[in-house]
Amino acid sequence: MLLTCLACALAQAGAAAPDAAASAVHAAADAPTLDRVVVRASRLRGVDAFEMPVSTATVALGEDDDRPGADVSEALGGLPGVLARDRQNLAQDTQLSVRGFGARATFGVRGVRLYADGIPASMPDGQGQLSHFSLAGGDRIEVIRGPFSALHGNSSGGVVQIWSADGAAGDPWRVRASAGGDDARTVAAQLLGAGGPVGYNLALSHHETDGWREHSAARRDVANLKLGIDLGERRRLDLVANWIDVPEAQDPLGLTAAQARENPRQAVAVAHQYDTRKSVRQQQLGAIYEHGLGASQTLRVTAYGGGRDVEQFLPIPPGPQASPLHAGGVIGLDNRYDGLDARWSREGALAGRPFEATVGANRDCQRQHRRGWENFSGEALGVRGALRRDEGNTVDNTDVYAQAWWRVAPRWSLLAGLRHSEVRFVSDDRYVTAANPDDSGRVRYRQTAPVAGASFAPREDLRLYASAGRGFETPTFNELSYRADGGAGLAFDLQPAVSDNLELGLKWRLGGGRALETALFRADTDDEIAVARNTGGRSSFRNVGRARRQGAEALLALPLAEGWDLRLAYTWLDATFRSAYRVCRAAGCTVPDTEVPAGTRIPGLPEHQASARLQWRRGDWTTALEGEAVGAVGVDDVGSESAAGHALFHLSAARDWRLAAGALRAFARVDNLLDRRYIGSVIVNEGNGRYYEPGADRRYTVGLQWTWDR
Repeated sequence: MLLTCLACALAQAGAAAPDAAASAVHAAADAPTLDRVVVRASRLRGVDAFEMPVSTATVALGEDDDRPGADVSEALGGLPGVLARDRQNLAQDTQLSVRGFGARATFGVRGVRLYADGIPASMPDGQGQLSHFSLAGGDRIEVIRGPFSALHGNSSGGVVQIWSADGAAGDPWRVRASAGGDDARTVAAQLLGAGGPVGYNLALSHHETDGWREHSAARRDVANLKLGIDLGERRRLDLVANWIDVPEAQDPLGLTAAQARENPRQAVAVAHQYDTRKSVRQQQLGAIYEHGLGASQTLRVTAYGGGRDVEQFLPIPPGPQASPLHAGGVIGLDNRYDGLDARWSREGALAGRPFEATVGANRDCQRQHRRGWENFSGEALGVRGALRRDEGNTVDNTDVYAQAWWRVAPRWSLLAGLRHSEVRFVSDDRYVTAANPDDSGRVRYRQTAPVAGASFAPREDLRLYASAGRGFETPTFNELSYRADGGAGLAFDLQPAVSDNLELGLKWRLGGGRALETALFRADTDDEIAVARNTGGRSSFRNVGRARRQGAEALLALPLAEGWDLRLAYTWLDATFRSAYRVCRAAGCTVPDTEVPAGTRIPGLPEHQASARLQWRRGDWTTALEGEAVGAVGVDDVGSESAAGHALFHLSAARDWRLAAGALRAFARVDNLLDRRYIGSVIVNEGNGRYYEPGADRRYTVGLQWTWDR
């Protein structure tokens, strides 16, 4: 009904503008020319995203961006179905959820599959990080929502992939610097170009801030190199190297509701007392080789490897650590990972109609050395003390997949796929004492994910589609780490959450940049994974039965007049637990004591989310007014509290100068223009009731960008 009403409304609007609509609909010579957008995350090489029964979005990372470029949430704002929040805390990664998947993550990203230049940024267990995404060298970010995300395997409630630009001869080089409040400064450089058959893109960025909140100073350095080598005869090799260093990001922790009202910039006392902080260093290498086989077939092989080392100091008092089963208040994670993906694709015809098929397999492996220490030594707090945990963990997956697209009739096309995944967890406990038994163990999960969809073209510029599929999400190693009953060992009784996904959608692209996309979606999940208890600084999880995420999305791009453009996005999301279950709320609880009724909203998700951007461009000047509105967000499974909804406005302006050797751009931006107090993000099910991470007040940013021709 919603899709039909929107289609009728836009059709009537078009009829009211005879110059634009009549010729576009009835005259073939004047049919609108649609921009061709191939979303590589779909694994279809020759099919325009417009033709697929899939909700996709492509965000250009152009050199005319007027934002600081310090966090991926800047680029992902304004996309329907996507919630990306800057936490004002570099010790914790961006909060990211897609159609409600990934909302329970208190750190990192889970439930959403991440890639950088075709290299997985999510581990085999589904845990991922956005911190090494290089906005400085990025060309675009692709997002897939809905059933077809499942073709990427475990924890694919959505897919987010960043692509670096390919260097070509004559490309300009660029350097950019910006500064803002609390001594925040970002410096980035991009060297882009080509010499002979080799294209290069080297991007370097440095971000440093004293932090808007107390005890939140941080520094992050990122380097990203992409080399593209044309080997001729439809052969190409891409080499990717990435490095990130966050030497010591202070963590101000969350606040209670009373603390957030009293002083949103404060850090709680234990953050200072234990000097809560996190250090991260990551290096990785990847290679992607493509080889054309004849005129219509392509073989693509991807190999990668890397390491990510993390040390984090938590504010856990010595008391809980007196238990011989406690793992301490300092976490050390040394991760080594690698993977291989090989796929064959064919573009051609089947029964005389366009056809494309892909068949592939991949294997990914993560080897983790997890250690825990006490966060005190004698009277000294916030230091590494005695060893309390030492284990070697391995998680790997082996997947096979296939998908095919076929235009079965002039107005109809089909897309179908299948992926079978096996995910294996193995833990080798190396810290065994008389009071702490051997916690070694292993578990294997298997799941097959079928997906299918159809697209109908009633006219040249309109597509109606429907799709359905099944996805799954295993527990991550962090969720397996502690048993819900408080006993020794890992929670190997946890089962994967399995979701059945449905989507109905409409895509309408008219001439002159006008476009409308809408979708209705539903995901019914069995064995939903949720928090069972959160005490003593440790979270444990359990399967709680059924959950449902359903809603509607709409995106409208509308040029208003010469130089004026308007972009609107809206998401309605009804995310609830469909089965009643019990959780632990009391300190020391091991037997669930509090009921979560069926129909309770899943925390961390607003019911309504909207954004708008009005841009004016004339000559060398560009200005934009942005607005965003987010509804109330629950903070825990029982629905005891919520962060109030809010609406914010942002204003930016830029001026370009074309000079003999290049171009200079000056930009300025005001975020939270009206200086509203609001909660920027919540820490779901935080055991001490410190759920709230306040957003920043009015923020000013100014910057310069120099692009020079060589």
